[in-house]
Amino acid sequence: MAKLFDPRSYRIDLKQAPLIRFAIAQDTGGRWIAVKLMHHLVSDHSTANVMTTEIKAFLDDHIDAIIPPQPFRNLIAQTRLGPSLETHEKFFSKMLGEIDTPSLPYGFSDPAHDDVDITESHRTISKELNIKLRSHARRMGVSLASFCHLAWAQVISKTSGQERVVFGTVLFGRMQGGSGADQAMGLFINTLPLRVDVDGSSVAEGVHRTQAALAALLEHEHAPLAVAQRCSGIPAGTQVFNSILNCRHHTTQSHDISEIVGVRVLNGQLRANYPFVMSVDDFGTYMSLTAQIVDHIDAFQICGYMEQALQSLADALDQSRDTPIRMIEVIPTDESERLLRSWNSTDMAYPHHLCIHQLFEKQVEQTPDSIAIVFEDQSLTYSELNERSNSLAHHLISLGVKPDSLVAICVARSPAMLVALLAVLKAGGAYVPLDPLFASERLHHILADASPSILLADNSGVTALSSFSLSNAMRVVDPNVLLEESHDNPQVQGLMSQHLAYVIYTSGSTGKPKGVMTEHQGVTNIAMSRPSIFGVDSTSKVLQFFSYSFDGSLHDISSALCYGGSLHILSDRTRLDRTRLWSYLEENSITHALFPPALLQDCKDLPPLSTPLTITFGGDAIPANLLKALRSIVPNGSIINDYGPTETTVDAVSWRCPSSFSGDMAPIGRPNINKKVYVLDTHQKPVPVGVVGELYIAGIGIARGYLNRPDLTDKAFFPDPFSGEKESR
Repeated sequence: MAKLFDPRSYRIDLKQAPLIRFAIAQDTGGRWIAVKLMHHLVSDHSTANVMTTEIKAFLDDHIDAIIPPQPFRNLIAQTRLGPSLETHEKFFSKMLGEIDTPSLPYGFSDPAHDDVDITESHRTISKELNIKLRSHARRMGVSLASFCHLAWAQVISKTSGQERVVFGTVLFGRMQGGSGADQAMGLFINTLPLRVDVDGSSVAEGVHRTQAALAALLEHEHAPLAVAQRCSGIPAGTQVFNSILNCRHHTTQSHDISEIVGVRVLNGQLRANYPFVMSVDDFGTYMSLTAQIVDHIDAFQICGYMEQALQSLADALDQSRDTPIRMIEVIPTDESERLLRSWNSTDMAYPHHLCIHQLFEKQVEQTPDSIAIVFEDQSLTYSELNERSNSLAHHLISLGVKPDSLVAICVARSPAMLVALLAVLKAGGAYVPLDPLFASERLHHILADASPSILLADNSGVTALSSFSLSNAMRVVDPNVLLEESHDNPQVQGLMSQHLAYVIYTSGSTGKPKGVMTEHQGVTNIAMSRPSIFGVDSTSKVLQFFSYSFDGSLHDISSALCYGGSLHILSDRTRLDRTRLWSYLEENSITHALFPPALLQDCKDLPPLSTPLTITFGGDAIPANLLKALRSIVPNGSIINDYGPTETTVDAVSWRCPSSFSGDMAPIGRPNINKKVYVLDTHQKPVPVGVVGELYIAGIGIARGYLNRPDLTDKAFFPDPFSGEKESR
């Protein structure tokens, strides 16, 4: 019978009277089982209590004790003497007029309806907290309900990201009914919106303010919800709220039918058509919570948030009544520990004292004759690349390059590009990449902002910068020219891993490009994580697709040159022709490639690759249809989503796509080695899983800041409030 009349699926037909029914059956053991079915249109909590009391009186043979019910029409007449429609409109316009966005927990925007799947969870408030809340309520002269409403407002605020919170509260509906109203049968409750601001006001002020708001709302307990809705600033057709709180006070009179000998209550369920419902039952000596929540969100967790909010309110009133409401903790300690620490348990030893080029030099010692870079019909071994880079590095040192010196590079895609990059690092300087294909306006801005004293440029670079008046003080050196300098690794005095490795400029999508100053230790850290995340080794053939003006190029360079693999530098002709590029992957048995997702959109025309290829995507979100399409054209490969702004050194999180993945969008994954990732609200407090917040990244590799922009640096970089390390938002 429980399955047959499960409120999650069973519906009472409103076209067929009566709307209260009983189903009775006898089980195999001889027990009689009765199921009472009531629609809310004809009943509420008080009606159910009256009915239970009368049933008990009949079964106990105390019929004379039954109080005659007050006719429903009497209460209706009394109610109509209440506030006018105009008064209701004035009240709700003042409360809701400036509310133009509904408070939607977890962003769940589906309208209330009765066919949404709901899960239910129960919890009894601890005796200690129960006593503490009642003590505070008595001392402050407020109701226990005011604490519950403020706590629920905090839960909704935390899960919606809104500070001006609006939710529905279930009103008794019998306050204006006169004598005997509590014995009337029928539907009297009314659900109306309540606004609670979770702001910088003190907890004590918040409690009193909530009490006052509830008292004012009770004067309008019979106002139509439609009136309140149209008084808000929320567009017509959009619900003003989708979460409700139902505070139910139970009198000392028992309404428990199971007190009768031979009668036992097996179960009782209430079905609401809102996706977020919290019921608080106040029994005097104890208090219980019931959460009925849309099934893809954990109802048990929501109960925990409600209890934690009540606990935090009580603790704040004990310890610091001036605590701002918005700073009250809603997330329990164990969940907070998981969000902040367990999921960020990424600490791992790495050679933090080494610069990135020193990792390359160590690899040269191990595999001097292995192919390091390939470009069209050219190739260089590790020793050849190292010697050419060393010669140029010694020349740069003679020109005055030292730690933290900025050296610009404007070179076409070629071996000279890598020679120039390594030479600057080996000389102790920090390279500033300028792609000759970029717009002249961007190139000029970067060159003017960075003001390097040396420019490494080939013919393409000189041509790209021809319209820019190069300073007479700027030395221009062509990295293609072979120099009569030492081939030995330079030993730069004072060079440490805390010095700059490069200054790469952002895209400028939110304004002028900003130069991100990145230190060696961050690049060394990401280099050390490449094998464990991407599976690179000495047999890897890594494609260099992205421009070296994009920090993703460091992913390719370190994946190959720090582990004995080969780096395949694509010509612009091949890089910009997808068919030609795909053929290159097959013909050269490329094992690893980093692409923007847009490159492989609508890729069904590409033939399947016969060799295993790990495709890493960066720079944008990966749509699910792309993941599905790739399974057919890269049947033996792997797909990784890699995310991290330039300010965090190449990447911060990554996710390897399982073959069974069927989501709508690829997640960005978990934090990489020595990185910490937080999703925080506007006050830098963690938000629950599934709630929208701002991404903060901390750990090894957070940039030094923006070149020549201390104002922007102060806004984007600050200490991690949870570990003290540097953090970027």
